[in-house]
Amino acid sequence: MAQTALPDVIVLDLSMPVMNGLEAARVLGQQMPQVPVIMFTSFCTPSIEREMLAAGVTKVVSKTGPLSDLLESVRCLEEKAA
Repeated sequence: MAQTALPDVIVLDLSMPVMNGLEAARVLGQQMPQVPVIMFTSFCTPSIEREMLAAGVTKVVSKTGPLSDLLESVRCLEEKAA
């Protein structure tokens, strides 16, 4: 779907059907390495965050924080990509 849509930024959840967010981030990193990936999740420990970043996630944003954190992250990464 991402290859068809050609997004500027991709937002994933760690818990998704079919493939979890880590698996999706790895695939996207291989197929679309220029597109930043944000992991928007409520499951965030330091070890999981390290694993996410190693999988190619650009930024981890917690669902427990304000939605403005996610919006600001998207805006910032979109500006960098432009």
